[in-house]
Amino acid sequence: MRGWSFPMGSMFGVELRIHTFFVLLFAFSISYATYINVGTGRGVALWCLLLLAVAVREIARAIAAAWYGLDVRAIVFMPTGGLYTYGGAGAAPGSPAMERRMALVGPAASFLFGGLMAGVILTFAPSVDLVSLRWISPDHLLKTLVWVNLLLGAINLLPAWPLDGGRLFRSEFLQPGTTMSSRTGRLLMLLSPAIALGLILAGMIATSMWMICIGITILLAAQLEHQSFLIDGPAVANVPGAPLSAQAAAEAVTMRDVMLTDFTTLSASATLEDAMRLAGHTLQDVYPVVRGGNLVGAVSRQNIVDALETSGNSYVQGVMTRSFQTAAPGDSLVLTLRRIMGTLAGQGAQLVPIVEGERIVGIITPQNLQRSMTLLNQTRRMKLASIMTDEDR
Repeated sequence: MRGWSFPMGSMFGVELRIHTFFVLLFAFSISYATYINVGTGRGVALWCLLLLAVAVREIARAIAAAWYGLDVRAIVFMPTGGLYTYGGAGAAPGSPAMERRMALVGPAASFLFGGLMAGVILTFAPSVDLVSLRWISPDHLLKTLVWVNLLLGAINLLPAWPLDGGRLFRSEFLQPGTTMSSRTGRLLMLLSPAIALGLILAGMIATSMWMICIGITILLAAQLEHQSFLIDGPAVANVPGAPLSAQAAAEAVTMRDVMLTDFTTLSASATLEDAMRLAGHTLQDVYPVVRGGNLVGAVSRQNIVDALETSGNSYVQGVMTRSFQTAAPGDSLVLTLRRIMGTLAGQGAQLVPIVEGERIVGIITPQNLQRSMTLLNQTRRMKLASIMTDEDR
């Protein structure tokens, strides 16, 4: 979920991030306020009200998650709500009943907060017209405070994934034993883009930029949540009784599934010039360093080049990094990457050696991980297509 989002800090151990599209709405709100001649300050206030509405529902959802014992690790704020990353498959909503309970919390919080604000405004400012058109506008901020919450609750009841309504729809129709490869499953998979495109088209016809933004947000949210799982949810959903959370499918991917097994190692006693000549015959960017068959370090091609340019020829052991973490072939890819994210993100040698005992059997690098996951996804999609064809027969 980190792609196209920015960190906002953390609260109670939960990482908070905001999606780029939400930031773009800030510029749109200011532009809209300037266009209707009400000043940039009201545009900023409008965006803050949008953020407040999302924050209210996500606070309610986070409290509910803690109450139900769910381990929330990160929340990405989007204009339609937050996308959650959980600590593991067992820490996410796994049963249809839990999925329904969590899906109802967000809309309920939005409706309650919107209704509460309407009551406060009608009590202390009864002259404010809350029902006339232009419900969300920088020149009617009190009205916007009410309607942005009510509309956010209503939008999230649409049966589009990953909105709350989509989760309710899925938990209702995809009971254990019903697969995503079934006709019902395929219908659910088509609903989200159809609803999003319908909103975008309706917004273009009605010249409503807000409706267009909602449609785009639904498309982005569905794509972002799909990417955060690394692999498709149907890989697990095809097993009767499997958890609804696609994170279970992601955690079923092991290091053995994506590691490079055809790789080159360097000897700690090799010279940098020898290492550079060997590197010229491989596509590898990072090399495990061994001594007597045991893994002792790692070094990148760029480290070798830099050392040769600055200090001349020396030995690999003098420039290798000894700061790295290893994984076993059967370890979960998702859990391992969380554990050693600093190493893979660019600290040290950007290498995760896969070892059995003290013997290195594979490596993971940022360069090969995406390629491996793409191939794995394609293989599983072909298997899923074969299952769907067999069911249609």
